[in-house]
Amino acid sequence: MTTKIVIGLDGTDTGERALAFAKDLAGRIGACELLVVYVIEWSPFTFQTPEENALRHKRREEEVELATTRVVTPAVDGLKAAGFEAQGIVRHGDVAETLNAITVENGGSQIVVGRASADGLKKRIFGSSTQNLVMHADVPVTVVK
Repeated sequence: MTTKIVIGLDGTDTGERALAFAKDLAGRIGACELLVVYVIEWSPFTFQTPEENALRHKRREEEVELATTRVVTPAVDGLKAAGFEAQGIVRHGDVAETLNAITVENGGSQIVVGRASADGLKKRIFGSSTQNLVMHADVPVTVVK
């Protein structure tokens, strides 16, 4: 049976450390598939005109392409070059909810993420995505510093 590890990337150094940790873990496990995920924070709850909605859709597509090109594809290519089975996914949504949903949909057994860097008022009011993921995920979550 193949173990599937989901790696949540955000384009930062902590994401790179999460990727390195997951790669090391997968090497130790053996039969392991790595799923690299980038979630673009997105709220569907804004009120806009039809013209703004059309522009919003175009902007979403551009953001997905940018995240795929700059973050996910290089990570997947690096994992494959190192001999791992890997694939990537980019989606819009709430980071914690979407990362957990992708993990469940794909039969992931663990999530590896970097520690969030949110601070100040935003973190006190909303909490960080990492905190929310740890509290609500359906599988174990490893948080890499």
